[in-house]
Amino acid sequence: MKLYEFGPTRSIRVRWTLQELGVPFDAEVVNLVAGEAQSPAFLKLNPAGKLPVLVDGELVLTESVAIVVYLADKYPEKHLLPAEPGQRAQACKWLLFAATELEQPLWRIAKHTVIYPEDKRLPADIDLAREEFTAMARVLDAHMDGRDYVVGDKVGVADFVLAYTLDWANEVGLLEEFPRLRRYFERMYQRPQAPMRIAAAFASIRA
Repeated sequence: MKLYEFGPTRSIRVRWTLQELGVPFDAEVVNLVAGEAQSPAFLKLNPAGKLPVLVDGELVLTESVAIVVYLADKYPEKHLLPAEPGQRAQACKWLLFAATELEQPLWRIAKHTVIYPEDKRLPADIDLAREEFTAMARVLDAHMDGRDYVVGDKVGVADFVLAYTLDWANEVGLLEEFPRLRRYFERMYQRPQAPMRIAAAFASIRA
């Protein structure tokens, strides 16, 4: 298998899953800053020009959540997704919750602070996005009361996806009222096979 990745992006989720699985893989850095994701060669892999991309034989897979689910299914003996249908559905629910309810406002904040040209940034949308994230974080926070993992009593890919997303939220100051969520994602990153956190990934790029 080969992982196309870049520093602090959602590539972290896939690298984390691969490292937890303990399976061999090759990694190739695609420098987003240098525009390498828009090269003709990379666009053949992912016409959207985004990371991560996993290549496993003839399979070329994009979208980090889809990739971690695929990897969990490929190695069921590692139990990174529940086998019981109800528990599996709950895990998928939180994977989708992370991608749609938590990550979407984080992207809006990033776009209107650093990604868009200054003349296209909308400060009011940042405020709205922060409010929307906070409302949804309260839902997750209530769910995590008394829990070590998001589903069941074992770590899984939903935890890796959520931990990365919460680390992102923490980087922009959105977890100050959620100490339980901060403790949760920090504990996830203390796992022996956890990848570097977002801040460290950014620092590695600058270095």
